[in-house]
Amino acid sequence: MKIETIFSPTNVDEMAMRGKNVVIIDILRASTTICTALHSGAREVIPTADIETATKIYSNLSADSRLLGGERQGKMIEGFNLGNSPREYTPEKVRGKTIVFTTTNGAGAIYKCRYASLGLIGSFVNMSAVVRTMVDLGGNWTILCSGREGTFSLEDSACAGMIIQKIREATEIETDDGGKTAVILYRSFRGGPLSVLKQSEHGKYLISIGFSDDLQICASVDSVPVIPAVDGMGIKLRQTGLAANG
Repeated sequence: MKIETIFSPTNVDEMAMRGKNVVIIDILRASTTICTALHSGAREVIPTADIETATKIYSNLSADSRLLGGERQGKMIEGFNLGNSPREYTPEKVRGKTIVFTTTNGAGAIYKCRYASLGLIGSFVNMSAVVRTMVDLGGNWTILCSGREGTFSLEDSACAGMIIQKIREATEIETDDGGKTAVILYRSFRGGPLSVLKQSEHGKYLISIGFSDDLQICASVDSVPVIPAVDGMGIKLRQTGLAANG
């Protein structure tokens, strides 16, 4: 296997992702929330880069099967049904629904990967499921960190490092300098994922606006063992048997 790691989607061109196998990470909180929503029975999550597009897609869906979810600056967008806290995405609220979803960082990164051969949503909560899928499929992979407002993010990069370390324990891989750096970063946090999240700038910000409980949820390794995969313009639970490219 060969893995490259990209720490921010700022300079990523969506056409450059065409045909690639990609894992997209946004620990706080889009990746975790998408995993939770689909695990709770949501039919599909449709990521959009901006609010205008989200509301336009939402308006074209059946009224009894749609929800608007997302945030700006960590807080639920006015007029939306849900924010970006995984605690909100319960089976009672989302089962059978299509969720049109826009966030500050993660949704835009996912949108850039809509032409990927295979795009998986990765996080701490589905760590083993992602690693197992990558190892089973083999081939070449890109790990794309959503970052924070176009810059490096501690929590996404540490998660990338954990993925690479776990794969390395299972099979031989080649990594670029980004991947090597991510592994060093992950290994440096002896307190585990929760320690990473609490020390990250975005983690501190979420605590300051009342979302400290979300950090515990987002740091819970293997608590939501699903594989969300980009499927056209949406994200659905991955069907087994789909091959990777390369």
